[in-house]
Amino acid sequence: MSFVVESPQVQYSSQHITSQYKYQTSRVKNQNGKLKVTPIEEEIVFQTERKVPRIGCMLVGWGGNNGSTVTASIIANKYNMSWHTKEGIRNADFLGSITQSSTMSIGMSEEGKEVYIPVKDILPMVDPVDLVIDGWDISSLNIADSMERAMVLPWELQQKIRPFTQNLQPRPSIYDPDFIAANQFDRADNCIRGTRSEQLKKIREDIVDFKTSNNLDKVIILWTANTERFCEVAVGLNDTADNLLNSIENDHSEVSPSTLFAVASILEGCAYINGSPQNTLVPGVIDLATQKNVFLAGDDFKSGQTKIKSVLVDFLVGAGIKPVSIVSYNHLGNNDGKNLSSAKQFRSKEITKSNVVDDMVESNQILYKEGEKPDHCVVIKYVPFVADSKRAMDEYTSEIMMGGKNTLVLHNTCEDSLLASPIILDLVILTELCQRIKMKTCNDSEMQSFHPVLSILSYLCKAPLVPAGTPVVNALFKQKACIENIFRACVGLPPMNHMTLEHKMNLASLPNQISPVPSMPVTKKTSPESSNKRSHKWTRKRFYQRPRQ
Repeated sequence: MSFVVESPQVQYSSQHITSQYKYQTSRVKNQNGKLKVTPIEEEIVFQTERKVPRIGCMLVGWGGNNGSTVTASIIANKYNMSWHTKEGIRNADFLGSITQSSTMSIGMSEEGKEVYIPVKDILPMVDPVDLVIDGWDISSLNIADSMERAMVLPWELQQKIRPFTQNLQPRPSIYDPDFIAANQFDRADNCIRGTRSEQLKKIREDIVDFKTSNNLDKVIILWTANTERFCEVAVGLNDTADNLLNSIENDHSEVSPSTLFAVASILEGCAYINGSPQNTLVPGVIDLATQKNVFLAGDDFKSGQTKIKSVLVDFLVGAGIKPVSIVSYNHLGNNDGKNLSSAKQFRSKEITKSNVVDDMVESNQILYKEGEKPDHCVVIKYVPFVADSKRAMDEYTSEIMMGGKNTLVLHNTCEDSLLASPIILDLVILTELCQRIKMKTCNDSEMQSFHPVLSILSYLCKAPLVPAGTPVVNALFKQKACIENIFRACVGLPPMNHMTLEHKMNLASLPNQISPVPSMPVTKKTSPESSNKRSHKWTRKRFYQRPRQ
């Protein structure tokens, strides 16, 4: 069903959707122990390019479980494949993708019922079946054989997909045994040799070759390879763009393979997404991306246990219940689990899994004193027999009224790569869309893009990367609301507040009585004297930081 907003604040042209939007928030000051709240309002123009470009995605770790599964799923959906199961015929789908399989509200019907549309219809988005896929892997297996090795998809479906994947060959990748587990050595037969500077040059050449040979408008790079150990972060090593580039030139041993891929992506003007927990996006990478105005996103796909945790802890704390102990256990048998059986690589994963509750705990000072946190333990074990079918068991113990205790125990069996694959698609699709969204306030002379650190994608990441000085949000529903409300702003719709006053007042015809909002042209740039008097001047600086040139 087609979707259009009828409003004088929204204009549709053949090139753009332009909306004039009032962003409302509030500023809080503590004055002598009393909190003073001031409503803030900022007029913002959003402009979204309507033409969807031809997009390529290069996966680092293309031959792994995630890479082979997402490639196979795109092909299965593109050709409307089906296969037999014990329950009957199953058709290809994109379940688990918020862009392809979830909906969002756009308002109330004349009958007073909420109307929903697919998220993919709110703004022009890339169709996943149109993505062109390529990538790198330290294993030389083609994607058909990689898919078979992964043991994720049904055999009948694999045979239907094989003709489309048997000639897809991963490009050589970077293998550094100091950063991944020693047990990955037997897969490493497809490697880029040379110094870090030479490896960087080869990756850049691969990106250019892929883009030109496939006549692509844009390329997005996504890391879905093995979890690395954390690299050292130090002044003079990788704290600035110049120091990082110099360290690469000097072949410094603490420049990780994933950081090399990130630098290559940025230098070629391609957005880079880190789907693993290691600290790929060191300060020097962020500095370089800021200079080049290239998007970064990460860290680590939020797919199963952590996604549930970000919902459940938010619910408990919001309900005034105090979680005091969270114990999370996992075992899995795929290559990710094999790599994580090494202590240094597990530590990277442990960090991203453990920090997910911090903002929710800090939001309730009634339950938690300053610096107080629940006991939080994360365990991951490698059990080859279960393959990609990961088991996750969680115990949440909370304090309730009058000294009581409440314990919740969850058991979650999930197909790891079938949860991660739709997240990969969403990350690529939403990153590309954000590249076509521009905005400006009444004090800006030119349109600007989102901050290079693309924190709008926090919903999809375990350890969301955010701009310096920006609060980290892990609560899942806040993250989803952020995405939906920004997209609503792009088409001139107010944020979804769930007040539904038309159902809570004695005005049955309230929706019909509300007059259309009059046109609100964005005011011209004000003088410095008048700008200093405006209470909302801080909003532009804080929420819409202009990247350094």
